[in-house]
Order: sequence, then C-alpha cells, then structure tokens
Amino acid sequence: MNEAMTDNFFDADSDLLAGQPVRIVERDGVRYTLLGTAHVSLASVQAVEQAIGSGRFDAVAVELDPQRLQALTNPDSLAQLDLIDVIRKGRVALFAANLALAAYQRRLAEQLGIEPGAELKRAVQLAKERDLPVHLIDRDVGLTFRRASQRLGFLGKIKLVMGLGAGLFSSEDVGEEEIEKLKQGDMLESSFGEFASESPALYEAIIGERDRYMATRLREEYHSEQRNVLAVVGAGHLAGLARYLETDTEAPATLREQLEAVPKKRNIPWITLTILAVVLAGIGIGFWRGGLDMGAHMLAIWALYTGGLAGLGALLARSHPLSILTAIAVAPFKPFRLSIPTGAFAAMVETRLRKPAYLDFLQLRDDAQTLKGWYRNRVTRIVLTFMLTNLGSMLGLWLTGFTVYGKLAS
Repeated sequence: MNEAMTDNFFDADSDLLAGQPVRIVERDGVRYTLLGTAHVSLASVQAVEQAIGSGRFDAVAVELDPQRLQALTNPDSLAQLDLIDVIRKGRVALFAANLALAAYQRRLAEQLGIEPGAELKRAVQLAKERDLPVHLIDRDVGLTFRRASQRLGFLGKIKLVMGLGAGLFSSEDVGEEEIEKLKQGDMLESSFGEFASESPALYEAIIGERDRYMATRLREEYHSEQRNVLAVVGAGHLAGLARYLETDTEAPATLREQLEAVPKKRNIPWITLTILAVVLAGIGIGFWRGGLDMGAHMLAIWALYTGGLAGLGALLARSHPLSILTAIAVAPFKPFRLSIPTGAFAAMVETRLRKPAYLDFLQLRDDAQTLKGWYRNRVTRIVLTFMLTNLGSMLGLWLTGFTVYGKLAS
C-alpha cells in the first residue's frame, strides 16, 4: 500500500485541473483521486467537468448522502414530506435544523450567483450520463446532527439552537471572511457559524468523523475492478480523508457501523424531574398544612402557569385556536408524559387543521429566510407552534416551582 499526494495538479503529465487541490492515494489496487472543491465556486464545477470528461475514471464518488442529493436535484421533494410522521417520531428539531441549513444555502446562492454544492450535483449528473458507477459516501446528515447533539451539554445545545436561529433569520449578506472560510471548509461547519470551531465536540462530529466515514465508504465500495476512482469532496476534508484512507486498517463494515451508531442514552431529564418533585411535594404539603383551600390554590397555580404559558406560546406562533386550547389543556399533565413534549400535541392539531398546501412546500426555502415568511408558511408555522409551545410549557414549569417554593417558605 502506498500513497502519492499532490497539490494543484491532476496528474504528472497533465495540467488538467491546474489550481485545484488534489490528493492521490493508491491502496489495494485502487487509485483514488481526491479532488478538493469549494462548494461555492464555478471553478470547482469546471474542474469536475474536466476531470470526468477526461475519461480517465472508472467510477465517481461524491460528498453527499441521499437526503442532500435529493435536496440538490429535486427541490420539490419537500412537498412529499409527511409532517405528521415527523412530529410522531420526534424529528421536528432536526427538520428545523435542515430548514436553517437550506436558508443559509439560499442566501449564499442569491449572493454569489451559484448554488452551494453545484459541483457535487454536476459530478453526479456527468457520471450518470457516462454510465459510471456513482457512490454517495457522506454520512446521513440526520445521523451527524444526532451524534453531535449527544456530545453537547445543555448549554451547548442552547448555543447551537441560538446559532442556527441567528443564521436562519439573518438578512445580511454572508461576509467575505466567511465565504473564504467556506471555500476551504465545509458547508455544515459554515452553517453553524463560529460555534463549530469553538466546540471540539461539534467539530469532531461534523468534520473529523465524516473524514473517516468517507474514507471507510471508499474502501467499502471500491475494489480492484474499478482501478481509477474520482472522489469529489470539499477542500476542508481533503487532508483528513487522505490520511484515513491511507492508514485505517479496521474492516470497513465494522468501522462504518461504529460511525453510524447513535448510542441510546438514558435521557433522564433530571432538572425537569427535580422541579416536578418540588412542585408536587409543595402541592402535597399545601394540602397537609392548609387543607383543601391551599392545596387547590397551588393546583390552580400549576394549571395557570403551565397551561397559560404553553397557550401563550401557541398564540405567539399564531396557531389555530384549537391548537392553542390543546396546548393549554395538555401542559398541566406533564408529569404523566415526560417523554412527549406539549408542543407535539399542539403541532399535531395544527397540522390536522391547517394542512400545508403544495405551494407551502415549494416556497419553503424562500419563506424560511425571514421571520415574516415563517409565519406566512404553514409548514414553518407548525414548527413555530412546536417550539414556542414547548418554551411556554417549560417556563410555566419553572415559574410554578419558584412560586410554590416561595409560598411554602413564607
């Protein structure tokens, strides 16, 4: 097994792809040409066209997963989304993160005049036109988000949500410095802003792990019958991908299984349980000390704060009146359904009563860029219903805890 690495040239006797970063790794009878691209560069698109057009490759691999490829090649695919299924499976947060990523990419496309990831899309198109095998070697974006989220603490998750939200609703042009970083980096990393570089856990999940995952997929898919493989990846992955492709010795199938695993954590909401314990104990003590009147008063406080603030959250999301009533009615029963958020019930009712139309899905990428668009579009308004109802319910729980504790201490 040996490796030859080159920068800024395609082959020893050719000036094809001059100016493009390239690494060449030879392993197990396969020659991997790793072409580093900028996801917002016409030059990268041209480099891909030249490389595949040269006829030197037996197969093409790209830094995409099926979901991202579908988003690039079929923008209308969102219209086939089953929102009820998204809510039931607890994927609303992931869906919101994908909206943030789509909004960021749209801002870049409008500012730079090129669709982010155009070179990856072009690589797939040209390979299919030439009947070359195409392999999508990147990890599913949902798996990446879930593995990243598990490594972050409570405050880290809050910062992540705030960072995504800031990027989602920003109407300013992407700065020159950020664009330059994007040319040398990765789309997912750039969408998280500065937090990605400040958080080692997040950086490892969205960059380091994916370098190794893509190297594993290359070893898994290609053997000596396909001797020349072109792999089109973001320039930021080039060095790590080449290193893992050269040095990893563990069986690809075993390694891929490890990198796709999302360990099931016993996600015990200790903070919520503690507050609930304080509230319920306080209500019990209230009955014991002050009799029925005081106990009933504390129960009324519980229902007023949790139900009222959950309903207020739904109201701020401009939800349907029945969705608001659902939030008010369901929130006080939080102790009996710890694993199901109040917002899921309100969002489910909102989806039933205001089912998004086909046009809502078509306009989703544009509407997701502005706060006004989020309220106008029925899809994003369902997400707002989910998030703001949960926020209100959580604030109501905390406020009840402080109030009950204050009454008992006085």
